[in-house]
Amino acid sequence: MGQKPDILKQAADLTNAGESFALATVVRTVAATAAKAGAKAIIRADGTIMEGWIGGGCARGAVLKAAREALEDGKPRFVSVQPEDLLTGLGVTAGAEKEGIRFARNMCPSKGTMDVFIEPVLPAPGIVILGSSPVAVALADIAPRFGFHVTVCAPEPEQAAFDRADARIDGFMVETAYTRGKFVVVSTQGRGDEAAMSAAVSVSCAYVSFVGSKAKAAALTDKLRCKGVDEIRLAAVKAPAGLDIGAITPDEIALSILSEIVQTRRRALRDAAIQVEPS
Repeated sequence: MGQKPDILKQAADLTNAGESFALATVVRTVAATAAKAGAKAIIRADGTIMEGWIGGGCARGAVLKAAREALEDGKPRFVSVQPEDLLTGLGVTAGAEKEGIRFARNMCPSKGTMDVFIEPVLPAPGIVILGSSPVAVALADIAPRFGFHVTVCAPEPEQAAFDRADARIDGFMVETAYTRGKFVVVSTQGRGDEAAMSAAVSVSCAYVSFVGSKAKAAALTDKLRCKGVDEIRLAAVKAPAGLDIGAITPDEIALSILSEIVQTRRRALRDAAIQVEPS
């Protein structure tokens, strides 16, 4: 089966689209194997091979399992698929790991050996912050330290409050930003609450939260519901934003929100990685 020449371009396209995937590369083969050194495959988070070739069923299960695990923890894997007699000679069993190598059994008649390097590609997660409240400023300040790309949506005169934003949008025109898979936080705190919340629930995203009390969020939700905003989108808003850590100061509240975002993101990555079991 031939290797398509545009596989690296497809990998770049997925990265630009913000989609996580693993790139599997055959780095060594011994004796007869279906795939040869240099063969590559793009493996999505659900365990499907989007493009490329890494051999048949003899290696596929072990590689897909390692790819899902790599996407879960962000660490690369090295898998060596070998026939039973070679594993015995090395003193290892299928599934064992030794010196950074995970061994798998090749049950195919070819009895070949294939080593595969699996690299997880996890685009920088993004946070979109609506508002310029002290909590918004604090969140925009700490999020980059954890690898987040920060987009700030606030009126242009208020943008000066943010020192570390990667992208800026004048007002609450969040629909102009790429939000799929990103985390949206409304932190207007009395300055444009309704406009910001309406914008936040109008886009597709991984998470949306509102900085404010339950009572305030409920009142705001009722207003938007009366204006015809979709009930399912309104129900998805987390309010108040953040994990309950007893936060009081803007910095503490920002920390609780970022902690919740990290928790949500990691759970989603783990769930995607284990969604499809190898056949």
